[in-house]
Amino acid sequence: MTDTQSLHSLPLFPLNTVLFPEGLLSLQVFEVRYLDMVRKCQHAGAPFGVVALQLGHEVRKAGSKVEQLHAEGVLAHITQLDSPQSGLLHLQCKGTQRFHIEHCWQLPHGLWVADVNMLPADPKVAVPPHLRSTAYALAQALLNLHGHDPDHAQLPTPEQMHDCAWVANRWAEMLPLPVRVKQQLMTLDAPLLRLELIADVLDQSGIAGMPSAPDS
Repeated sequence: MTDTQSLHSLPLFPLNTVLFPEGLLSLQVFEVRYLDMVRKCQHAGAPFGVVALQLGHEVRKAGSKVEQLHAEGVLAHITQLDSPQSGLLHLQCKGTQRFHIEHCWQLPHGLWVADVNMLPADPKVAVPPHLRSTAYALAQALLNLHGHDPDHAQLPTPEQMHDCAWVANRWAEMLPLPVRVKQQLMTLDAPLLRLELIADVLDQSGIAGMPSAPDS
């Protein structure tokens, strides 16, 4: 797993959610297939892949159908790991690079692994004037979240607040959108288009009636 363009036998963690680059993710791990995976990743300082489920459940159930995974996901790096009791792990992760699954298979104990190709990082695109209110509203929302839960809310830097991809990704995480919609947003290669689509959702939800961003 040293090639910067591809990773082989990357362990996967299928979820009913979408991880975005630079996003934060909290997980409670208790299934044997993931306990072993998390410990090995932590020991090696290696990531695992988070992919959204198209079909199936996060937790294996007797008689349930085999999970079907979306073809794109995001690498997750463990930033904090705690074991409050035997057979239970609490971990905090941060999303990094997007990937596309070329081939995946399931090991005998149920863990999914895949050969993946890394997708290009989002280009830096400045938030245009007509979308600055969207960025400003995000800053206010994150500030409020940080006040209630500082461990799970990011305070943006000025550079991040001027970056279309970062602003769009944080809104996509926070908004109650269907998983398939979040997946489509995550896989879009045009950060400005992603932010414009987010702005449309905010308009439709009434969040567009927000104060204008200060000039900068």
